Amino acid sequence: MFFLKKYKNRMIVTAVAIILIIIIGVTSTERMSLTKVEKVIGNIFAPIGKFFYNISMKVSDFFASIKDMGRLKTENEELKNIVIELEEQNRKYEDLIGKSDYLKNEAELMKKAKYNLIPAQVIGKEPGNWFNRFVIDKGFKDGIKKDDTVIQAVETEKGIVEEGIVGRVVEVEDNFAKVVSIIDENNKISFKVIRTQDGGIISGIVDEKLSGYLFDMKADVIKGDKLFTSGLGGIYVKDIYIGEIKDVVKNDEDLMKNVYVEPAVDFKKIYRVFVISK
Repeated sequence: MFFLKKYKNRMIVTAVAIILIIIIGVTSTERMSLTKVEKVIGNIFAPIGKFFYNISMKVSDFFASIKDMGRLKTENEELKNIVIELEEQNRKYEDLIGKSDYLKNEAELMKKAKYNLIPAQVIGKEPGNWFNRFVIDKGFKDGIKKDDTVIQAVETEKGIVEEGIVGRVVEVEDNFAKVVSIIDENNKISFKVIRTQDGGIISGIVDEKLSGYLFDMKADVIKGDKLFTSGLGGIYVKDIYIGEIKDVVKNDEDLMKNVYVEPAVDFKKIYRVFVISK
């Protein structure tokens, strides 16, 4: 007993070493099957090994995911910037497509213009859906003067680009000017019917149509007749396209013949105009 107590630790170490040598020796052979001892040891240590293996894999996955989070965050920021750039490009393309008809008409008008045209951008307007009164970005420094005629390129149903009347300049400063359009009830404009040369006055808008009357109650005007500026009064340049008659109403009580005209210009969508410099 004394011998066992004295050399207990050495004996344990020696036994473990022998067992390990035996295991190594046995497992180092090319046997296809396990011994009973190997199976017992395997059954004991397999769950433990599986446990630590799963933990090590989870730890490895955790640190890998942290690394991926940094990479994904960078990629996400790059993708956001790409999306912003694409949205901006898409907006510009849509804007160009939306303006394509107008820009085409504008280019055509510039080629055939017989007046000195000053292009101007609308930079402000009075509240409301219609462009009764608005501000353009050109003024004295650009050659704009009070009562200059303001027009826009318009395409008729026959595909002909005409100078469509918009209004006139009523106030000018160095770098901007104010314009009142022909749909404003305070801005009267004389016209002539191109087919019969009958004349009259446009004075405002009713139910989205220009409203006016003819000087001669017996004038031979019909639906579809085209109206142009007559130049009477000396303010508006003559022979500028106003629009097409959509209705003619004879008022016997007032001894007047009224006309309702669809304007050539869309007074809900004005963003560029031309000023005819006299």
